[in-house]
Amino acid sequence: MIVRIMGEGQVALADSHLAELDALDDELLTEMESGDGPAFRSTLHALLDKVRELGAPLPDDSLEPSDLILPSPDATLEEVRAMLHDEGLIPG
Repeated sequence: MIVRIMGEGQVALADSHLAELDALDDELLTEMESGDGPAFRSTLHALLDKVRELGAPLPDDSLEPSDLILPSPDATLEEVRAMLHDEGLIPG
C-alpha cells in the first residue's frame, strides 16, 4: 500500500503492518475525543514515525495514488479531527 504523509511524500508499506498502525490510530482517536492535546501530539508523532520506520520512501519524482493520507507532523488536533470524520486515519 502507498501512504502519503502530507508535506513529506509517500512511502510503500506492507499491508501486514496495518494492525500495528491501527493500534496507534485508536489511541489517537481516544486522545482527540478527550481533547488531550499533548497526548495527541505525542501519538501523532509516534504514528508517523512508525510509518517512516516500517515503510520504504518512494522517490520524490514518483506520484502514486495513495491508499492512506496522514497529516503532517505539525497538524493541529482540529485539523486532524476534520480529516477523520470519526473513522480514524487507518481503516480498520
